[in-house]
Amino acid sequence: MCPSKAGTELMGKLARKGTQLHVLYTAEEIAQRVHSLARDILAVMGPDLLVIPVLKGSFIFAADLLRALHDAGGEPDMDFISLSSYGRNTESSGEVRIVRDTEAPIAGRDVLLVDDILESGRTLAFAQDLMMAREALSVRSCVLLNKPGKLVVNIKPDFTGFDCPDHFVVGYGMDVAHAYRQLPYVGYIKT
Repeated sequence: MCPSKAGTELMGKLARKGTQLHVLYTAEEIAQRVHSLARDILAVMGPDLLVIPVLKGSFIFAADLLRALHDAGGEPDMDFISLSSYGRNTESSGEVRIVRDTEAPIAGRDVLLVDDILESGRTLAFAQDLMMAREALSVRSCVLLNKPGKLVVNIKPDFTGFDCPDHFVVGYGMDVAHAYRQLPYVGYIKT
């Protein structure tokens, strides 16, 4: 859920004042789920896959998932893509653009796109279409959080960590006004 400009400014002020957060998913719950996801992913995709996190919010989840894939017997490669539909605004323009593109060859590879949250679905759908246009053998997606009631495109993740209630979430890589990314859990600001 994207807050209004005033909402973003308020959350930024709250972030700087050390407001209290409500924890949705603890670090322990996330760690257990990430290891379970890794086993599920390898059972479907096999050990040789190309993991592509959609930056920035997914970076912590993707790092933990990559280690869990290794622990479960996978041999994944990793590259990154950064996409934006916001620019300098606090509301999506609906138009996705590439901020940083992948460097690894995509053709003939099994690709796993990793994202922090599936909300509107625009960026993940864009990334899937892009990888297929680059002749990936297969493209699947893994999201930490899924907000199915917010979709504006027809997309469903192949692997989901948690279904998320309708809160503006922070932590575990996700931020508000550049704050809270470092938290080891997922929570939301109590207002």
